[in-house]
Amino acid sequence: MSLKKLKSNYGEIISYLIVGVLTTVVSMGVYYGLVLTVLDPNDAILLQAANVISWVAAVTFAYFTNRKFVFKSKEKNMLKEAAKFYGSRVVTLLMDMALMFILVTLIGMNDKWAKIIVQIVVMAANYFLSKLFVFNARKKRRNAKNTEDNVLNDTE
Repeated sequence: MSLKKLKSNYGEIISYLIVGVLTTVVSMGVYYGLVLTVLDPNDAILLQAANVISWVAAVTFAYFTNRKFVFKSKEKNMLKEAAKFYGSRVVTLLMDMALMFILVTLIGMNDKWAKIIVQIVVMAANYFLSKLFVFNARKKRRNAKNTEDNVLNDTE
């Protein structure tokens, strides 16, 4: 299979995976930067503050990079689009927490293995939620066509 055909068939997924790796680097970089400098990870509140700040930084980075490089969004209302993106990420954050609780606390699975499994599930869920609800180009084209058809029908 040629590189061109690979890009044509799987370009969006490959871009999503690259952005996902970079998002993870942002998350980990912000987290470690905070706990190694200004926030004490031995204090439960400061630990969670570092975790939340790193999550916000990562999701913000992910929004802009997914918008531009993965889904190539042309949405004019970025605030509405960003709100949907953050909302979908909150959903998968809750999914992450629930799955970790089930796998580690209830079932007794090793937390390191559980986290790997959960991250794969969350990454897939993030992709599908972004594709279906946030950056849904097909739905936007259909809505634009319906609006155009309505305008044409109203003028007849």
